[in-house]
Amino acid sequence: MNILVALDFSEASQKIVHETKKLGLALSAKVWLLHVSAPKPGFEAYTGGFVDYGAGFVDYYGPDPKTLRKQIAQNIHKEHKGLQKEADQLRGDGINTTALLIQGEAVEVILREADKLAVDIIIVGSHGYGAVYTLLAGSVSKGVLKNASCPVLVIPTHEPKAATLSDQK
Repeated sequence: MNILVALDFSEASQKIVHETKKLGLALSAKVWLLHVSAPKPGFEAYTGGFVDYGAGFVDYYGPDPKTLRKQIAQNIHKEHKGLQKEADQLRGDGINTTALLIQGEAVEVILREADKLAVDIIIVGSHGYGAVYTLLAGSVSKGVLKNASCPVLVIPTHEPKAATLSDQK
C-alpha cells in the first residue's frame, strides 16, 4: 500500500504523523511525506504595503532583492530539514518513508503527486477553521477531497467543539 501524507508544519502536523505511523505499521505501507512550499515565495505576493515573507513584516518600499532571496532560501532549507526529521522518525519506527518537498499550489501538487506515485490513499489534516476563513483563504483538505482520484483520510487536528442541543436538531 502507498500512502501520501500532506504536511504543512503547523501544530497539526504532529497529530497527522502520529496517525500515519499507526496506519503505516498496520498496513506495512510505503509512506510519502509531502510538503508543498509556496510557489515563488515572496515575489508573487508583494504588491506594496506590508507583506509577511515568513520572517516578519517588511516595510512599504519592499525588501532588498538580495535579502529576500536569502530569506526564501533559509525558509526552504528549514522546511526541508523539518520534513527530513519527520521522515527519519518514521523510518526509525520501521516504516518505508520518502520525503518530498515541492514548490507549487498545494492542492494541485498533492493531486499530481498522488497520481504520479499511484498512491492508494491521501492523508491530510483538517484545522477546523470556520466558513469565513475557508471562503477567504480556501481549504487544501477540501480541494483534495473534492478532486482526488483515490480515497482521502482527513484527520481532525483541532479540538472538537462541545455538542449542543441545537446541533442535534
